[in-house]
Amino acid sequence: LPKNYGSPDLDKRVLGEVVDLFTNNIKMDDTEESKDLLGRTYEYCIAQFAAYEGTKGGEFYTPSSIVKTLVEILKPFENCRVYDPCCGSGGMFVQSVEFLKAHSGNRDRISVYGQESNSDTWKMAKMNMAIRGIDADFGQSHPTLKADFIMANPPFNLSNWGQDKLQEDVRWKYGIPPAGNANFAWIQHMIHHLAPNGKIGLVLANGALSTQTSGEGEIRRKIIEADLIEGIVAMPTQLFYSVTIPVTLWFISRNKRQAGKTLFIDARNMGHMVDRKHRDFSEEDINRLSQTFTDFQNGTLE
Repeated sequence: LPKNYGSPDLDKRVLGEVVDLFTNNIKMDDTEESKDLLGRTYEYCIAQFAAYEGTKGGEFYTPSSIVKTLVEILKPFENCRVYDPCCGSGGMFVQSVEFLKAHSGNRDRISVYGQESNSDTWKMAKMNMAIRGIDADFGQSHPTLKADFIMANPPFNLSNWGQDKLQEDVRWKYGIPPAGNANFAWIQHMIHHLAPNGKIGLVLANGALSTQTSGEGEIRRKIIEADLIEGIVAMPTQLFYSVTIPVTLWFISRNKRQAGKTLFIDARNMGHMVDRKHRDFSEEDINRLSQTFTDFQNGTLE
């Protein structure tokens, strides 16, 4: 919480009323309904904090419509391992569990692995998992992990990420990423941790699609030639609190069902404005994107 919550000048009566709202209106027992209500309340608060913080909010919160789109397209199943190497407040894990519940799966039959470099954000994620009753491994290193599903919204175009210390790293199968931009370091890190039939869904700035800087084009070419790119979705602007630049969803899969083919979706005109600054996707929008991917994978896309 902000530091002023610990100030002796804080109105104790107002703070007490907030506590009463929870204790009088939310059952604090161990039922699924209580966990869900408290969890949704916590998610709502995180979203409001992110909106208020603006650019800083993007460090710990990915808009729910983006997360839902990734999860609905990837379709995590029971007994799977889900990994987010930059998990923020843990929204990808929450939505994966919600997907299982919605499709008659057992919410306890999913293994969650996360990493987060910001200690305050890490605590938010731990709290989010605890409230939801999700057993998560947030250790800062998972060197042997091979995940069935990897979902991530890594920092866009991150510079000074430590390339000089990782020149011989085993993860750089398709080339050493440039020191000035970590986009293809993130991609190769995720591919390295992917199970034999695993799938990745991640968010990247549009520049990653076309850049030729410092060998990035060559890395991208090798990843494409390895037939790992299953789909690319061009998203509209104003979906994020942190940036207004357009972004792209990348879907990377081992053993693609449509070998040698890649699906491109132009979703730049989808969604609706919720206020003057922010756009959102409806359930219908998300289902339309998900169904398009399903039809493509089944070979029935018209």
